[in-house]
Amino acid sequence: MASDQQKNSETTPETPESVHTAEDVTLATEQKEVPNPSVDEEQDSLDQEQESDPVNDDVQTQLALAKDEIERLKQALVDTQLRAQAEVQNVRRRAEQDVEKAHKFALDKFAQELLPVIDSLERAVEACSSEDEAVVALREGAEMTLKLFLSSVEKFNLMVVDPVGQPFDPELHQAMSLVDAPDAQPNSVVAVMQKGYTLNGRLVRPAMVMVAKG
Repeated sequence: MASDQQKNSETTPETPESVHTAEDVTLATEQKEVPNPSVDEEQDSLDQEQESDPVNDDVQTQLALAKDEIERLKQALVDTQLRAQAEVQNVRRRAEQDVEKAHKFALDKFAQELLPVIDSLERAVEACSSEDEAVVALREGAEMTLKLFLSSVEKFNLMVVDPVGQPFDPELHQAMSLVDAPDAQPNSVVAVMQKGYTLNGRLVRPAMVMVAKG
């Protein structure tokens, strides 16, 4: 009798509730055991990024330094170009000035050689003070020659400095002596012992003068 009951209990069919409960337990167990690939991949990616951060930081730093160096070199190149252009302009300006001076003062030495000739003609005119007809003719000839000579050199901007009655100018005059001159302004030229000359505004020879005392 007891064995019959044991057999009946062993062969008792399972109910739907018991089957459903067993399946749920099995699925839950499987879900716990099966890994999620997407979660693992994201975690691996995060780990790789964290591991590579120091390298990226170093690369970014090097890139920033390289950009700064490029900007510095660009600015240095611009400055160099500007300096080169300014230097070229300065050289050209100096060359033009040198050429201009060469044109203006090419006759400087030649003019200095002519001054003694002019001085001699002036002394000849002063020496011919006699009223003798021969002397008068000589004086007129010397005056005409001197006038023509001065007219010719003035065409080349060789100008006479004859400062009688003018204030003394140390840039153009050379004082030979100070004299008492009651009728003259103090520090003015009362007599010219030798005339001076300028060429294109530059002094070739100062006028030798006598100056009134102050």
